[in-house]
Amino acid sequence: MLVFFKERLAFLSVPKTGTTAYETALAPRADLVISEPPMLKHAPVYRYNRFIRPMFLKVCDAEMELMAVMREPISWLGSWYRYRQRPFMRGKPNATFDISFDDFILAYMKGKKPGFADVGSQLNFMAAQPNGTSITHYFRYEDQPRLQSFLSDRLGVTFDLKRENVSPQMELTLSPDVEQRFRRKFHEEFALYASIP
Repeated sequence: MLVFFKERLAFLSVPKTGTTAYETALAPRADLVISEPPMLKHAPVYRYNRFIRPMFLKVCDAEMELMAVMREPISWLGSWYRYRQRPFMRGKPNATFDISFDDFILAYMKGKKPGFADVGSQLNFMAAQPNGTSITHYFRYEDQPRLQSFLSDRLGVTFDLKRENVSPQMELTLSPDVEQRFRRKFHEEFALYASIP
């Protein structure tokens, strides 16, 4: 998570959306950088609202706008699937080496997910809170120029991004039946993604 106080902007770090590269590029410009532990680095809206927002509101009488990047839902899960096939994951319970992508998606759709498919939800990460705290600026992972242009304009900086924390490359295919079931079950996720300009 990056907070730019003067610009009243907090960049929430949705996992598997390239935010580590932005953190590296923009950390020197940020007023607050939370890079560890992962539970705080990747604080969703509800955790930001509970712990970070009150700090700025009570001490500085300042409210931040929130920004977040969302990845196309199947691509997002594909990144998690590939991420859990990094070499050091072999033999670990959350590894996906001996699991097909179809089986990974089917496991993700279960109410009680097995560990290897328990990766959270972008929709839940960005859910608005009862007090009105919500994402002000949404960006698609797949539209990096719009995201970079927004940050350059808002922060008055130019920056170079380097690829970081990248999942192994592999071709993934989802059977039409599993994809249809996934799209039906998680239609709100797809609707949110489709609403982002």
